[in-house]
Amino acid sequence: MEVSSTREAYGQTLVSLGKENPDVVVLDADLSKSTRTVYFAREFPQRFFECGIAEQNMMGIAAGLAACGKIVFASSFAVFATARCFDQLRMSIAQPRLNVKVVATHGGVTVGEDGFSHQAIEDLALACSLPGFTVVVPADATETAQVIRVAAGTPGPFYIRLSRQSTLRVHSNGYQFVLGKAVSLRQGFDAAIIATGVMVPVALDAAKSLSLHGIECRVLNMPTLKPLDAEAVILAAQETGAIVTAEEHLQQGGLGSRVAQVVVQNQPVPMAFVALHDAYTHSGKPEELLDLHELTPAGIEKAVRSILLKKR
Repeated sequence: MEVSSTREAYGQTLVSLGKENPDVVVLDADLSKSTRTVYFAREFPQRFFECGIAEQNMMGIAAGLAACGKIVFASSFAVFATARCFDQLRMSIAQPRLNVKVVATHGGVTVGEDGFSHQAIEDLALACSLPGFTVVVPADATETAQVIRVAAGTPGPFYIRLSRQSTLRVHSNGYQFVLGKAVSLRQGFDAAIIATGVMVPVALDAAKSLSLHGIECRVLNMPTLKPLDAEAVILAAQETGAIVTAEEHLQQGGLGSRVAQVVVQNQPVPMAFVALHDAYTHSGKPEELLDLHELTPAGIEKAVRSILLKKR
């Protein structure tokens, strides 16, 4: 598979949107080179606002600009964009349902050597808890570009989580992202693997390996965590009878929790969760941390085999 950068796709798409719509404005918190909003800053300095190392203030400014009719993109690292300014997200953006798109880079443990102070592993739980927020985790650069465009054209607050690391491309250039819809990447009727973000290509690798042993898994890319594609989840539960979720996030509050809510209310089946389990981790290379927490093809294979033993 080809490698692609979701951050790079974000920065380039912002520039395209800026050329098309003068109401698009961008805010950053002294991280524009890392978040790639620097591309927009160079093209449209009059519509770029450097807010400094002060994410709370940035969210307040974003709310004000949105209240004046602007389409606002506000960026920082995921750990700062959510945990540091949750009150501003709640009070200034979610409650008045303003048109602010919070695009957070450096999500999950693949921040790596920056250590656990910079590893956002609770951000999806926080974002999903905010009424009115749409929450999206693109799997690759192709999907990221389309998600950013859809967010720009959809009124209301968004939380979009991107990665520091480049990721394997899973979608072709002809792919069409649809907000709130899962993407079927592989068919199978023994179990369903529902993955998001960087775990999507990992899920595909796991399914390919399991197939060599006669276990055929359905693989769903679930880019939109909120609103979740409940129809796809229910169909997967009905047709496979077992579900494994995979995410670079804590087990609680993210993809696994949202899928489980749908399953238990509509079509109860055995489930397993490939995620971090109620603990912060260490500083290390991204690959080392993914291995440590079994966010790997082998980890998903292990979860699928365990859940098949519980399948009726």
